[in-house]
Amino acid sequence: MQELLSWVPGVKEIAREAGRILHDIYQGGQFERELKEDATPVTSADLAADAYLKQALAALTPHIPVLTEEAADVPFSQRSNWRQYWLVDPLDGTGEFIAGSGDFATLIAMVRDNVPVLGVIYAPEADLLYWAVRGHGAFKEANGESKPIRAQHHEHDLPSSLVIAISRRQQQVSLTRRLNPAIHYDLVPLGSSSLKSCLVAEGAADCYVRLGPTGEWDTAAAQCIVEAAGGRILSLALQPLSYNETESLGNPDFIVMGDPRLAWTQIVLHRD
Repeated sequence: MQELLSWVPGVKEIAREAGRILHDIYQGGQFERELKEDATPVTSADLAADAYLKQALAALTPHIPVLTEEAADVPFSQRSNWRQYWLVDPLDGTGEFIAGSGDFATLIAMVRDNVPVLGVIYAPEADLLYWAVRGHGAFKEANGESKPIRAQHHEHDLPSSLVIAISRRQQQVSLTRRLNPAIHYDLVPLGSSSLKSCLVAEGAADCYVRLGPTGEWDTAAAQCIVEAAGGRILSLALQPLSYNETESLGNPDFIVMGDPRLAWTQIVLHRD
């Protein structure tokens, strides 16, 4: 793990520089946008940050492959042989970037033996950076200060109230119909999926439920941070997420939980 820790300063600086690229384009307001084959948006900001991140991480660790959302068409026959690789989302929250909310971030993870073991998330508009190394705790850097973070834990396995981070722009009916009506929920809206996960990691929310398509690059950095803070990210069937183990790089619907000991099957109900 010392090798991972030695990479942290460089990876944080790379994330901040990618954030500066996104910030400058965002503040300038001049960017191109189009739809990818899966009907999700991509902008010239995504591509500019992607180009920088691939170059910078290759310079930091020339022997380690880099897989990004914008260059994810690496055949499984090739990447299945990778013991470790960087998994990157240059711009998590492209829709928020386009909408002008400022809720977007750059995500960098090291995946080793199919497990995220280093994660860095940087939100340039808020100048917030979260990072973790598996087994060494999770941290938040803001206002020139770095402090350890821990997820919220509860005394009872079925609390009377919970705080849930939710998407600002997606319909919430599919989520709210799954929630146990006996529990009071305070909903905290936010844009970027990874930043909602970080709210759970720092104890500002108890959980975040993601319904809908995501890629492994959306969760790897967040998973490392959340788990180092004492939480978990699991599928809604409460199974671990997988990384680079199948041809597809898609995730199932998942839940980010601050306190894994809670009775989640009674909190988030399976109603299809």
